[in-house]
Amino acid sequence: MTNRLLVGSGPLLSTVVTALQTRPGSVQVATTDSALAESLHGTVTVRDVDGINRGVLLSFDRPDVVGVFGESRRANRSLATTVRDVFPDAKLIVYGGERVSEEDLSGPSLESVADVVVDRERELADHIQARLGESGQRMRQLQRVLRGIDRLAVVAHDNPDPDAIASGLALARLATRADCQAELCYYGDITHQENRAFINVLDIELRNLDADDDLSEFDGLALVDHSRPGVNDQLPPELPVDIVIDHHPPRSPVDATFVDLRSGVGATSTLLVDYLDRFNVSIEEDLATALLFGIHVDTAGFSREVSPQDFNAAAKLATTANFGMLERIESPSISQQTFETIASAITNRVVRDEVLLSCVGRLPERDALAQAADRLLALDGISTTLVYGIKDGQIYISARSRGCGVDIGETLREAFGQIGSAGGHVDMAGAQIELGVLESVEDREETLTEVVTAVVNARFLDAMSTKIEPPGPGVYMADAVTEEYLVEDLPVDSDSEAEQ
Repeated sequence: MTNRLLVGSGPLLSTVVTALQTRPGSVQVATTDSALAESLHGTVTVRDVDGINRGVLLSFDRPDVVGVFGESRRANRSLATTVRDVFPDAKLIVYGGERVSEEDLSGPSLESVADVVVDRERELADHIQARLGESGQRMRQLQRVLRGIDRLAVVAHDNPDPDAIASGLALARLATRADCQAELCYYGDITHQENRAFINVLDIELRNLDADDDLSEFDGLALVDHSRPGVNDQLPPELPVDIVIDHHPPRSPVDATFVDLRSGVGATSTLLVDYLDRFNVSIEEDLATALLFGIHVDTAGFSREVSPQDFNAAAKLATTANFGMLERIESPSISQQTFETIASAITNRVVRDEVLLSCVGRLPERDALAQAADRLLALDGISTTLVYGIKDGQIYISARSRGCGVDIGETLREAFGQIGSAGGHVDMAGAQIELGVLESVEDREETLTEVVTAVVNARFLDAMSTKIEPPGPGVYMADAVTEEYLVEDLPVDSDSEAEQ
């Protein structure tokens, strides 16, 4: 826990103490303001003193962070110098106070003593710019849209991951601020063990929709972590959309009243942290924990497509998030079905150069594909994995790549975009193809698996521009097989991968 010591006087010190009282960690206060000391008595450790000197500072428990918040720059610099001498290892944050020429002050500059100097004019200018600039315009537009809706359905993509769920929770929180009732919804199943633990540990309420559910009870629709109805969700494609917030790059124009698509960040949760900050909405522990985990998962522990905005958002959340809960979420039990899927992926693997392909056959849990693709990528000499299986009349595909100069999201779109839905990121992507006439194969189960394997492997390796060796039995088949079986009435491509 962080131990903070705040020293000074006046309304700014009072504001800072009040803001920190609800944060994890301890707060100690030394002030020359008797009225302030009296108002804080019983809520924090506070001492009312005639002057703040070395002896007074040493009477407090050693702090990790010291904040100097007086009204005079001259007095703050003097006090900061003493604090630095008494607590050399503490992070020192100092309010700059009124503008005074450093030439008029003897000794070292305030900037050379403090780790952070809070400048009133600069902070005010940044605050105004954030609300009058492009970001502020987005904020006001979103606020107008939310205020025009009474009941909002916030829909995550199918089988939602933590980023989609956390983003939906945050948008629902913003909707509540605008007097709009919101409900977080999804289609499909949540089977990944981390995702289930995420929901259970944080006690998140979601509504699981069926494709034939009547949504007329809602007068507004928002999509988070994906951008088009009917693509990666089971909404009617023609359904009007009010709000779209997503970090996946779109494949075509997105039609909605309010659209925020920023592919330069690693997670949609990062965008929602920005909105919560600009709307001055406090982020409680559970929401902070959810958003931090959403960013962590989508950036693979801040190692994949991570941006400065992701780090900044995580830093804001870290002061409030519950790391004990995060540890419980990250250590769930793995189902036997998931282990069996991973085992099948290992057993059925085919390697061509640095590319590993594996069909696991019938698929009990869709989320197990992503885990298998991740684990097989750890094999020596492998830079790309493609793992796929069959479930409910669909072929589900999960792909991963690393350090090979391949955009796996674009590769899957090229391979499967014309016969199904496909999309994702540079190093993580997914696809979905309807079996169609392949389901009419009435021979042994192995025959269907062989045909699926032939079609998927051939199209993917062709898109990878990998030299395809002569086909072996049940591994590759001629391109004619692809045309014969898969070119009929299949869905258009997706712009979101929709897997954990």
